[in-house]
Amino acid sequence: MFSTTTNNIEGHPVREYLGIVTGEVIVGANLFRDLFASITDIVGGRSGKYEDVLARARKEALGEMEAEAAKLGGNAVIGVDIDYEVLGQNGSMLMVSASGTAVVI
Repeated sequence: MFSTTTNNIEGHPVREYLGIVTGEVIVGANLFRDLFASITDIVGGRSGKYEDVLARARKEALGEMEAEAAKLGGNAVIGVDIDYEVLGQNGSMLMVSASGTAVVI
């Protein structure tokens, strides 16, 4: 399965457009992760735990999107867009959504 943010894949003309596909993942905050992230904010640096969660959520959202494309008979997704939203009371959850157009190349 090819996925790209561009509207085409060089050298592979689109033979059929199958429609919009999406994948969404919502992850909740964790008390201990939040505590260590706040310490990182105070002393400076990157919050590796949050980065790990974000990377995993992004991969899962892209995987869901690609699985939906495969169900439609597609072998690629073009025009991929990834969005991040903070949800819940006090921003306690993060939603990662991926969308694109399923195609046959």
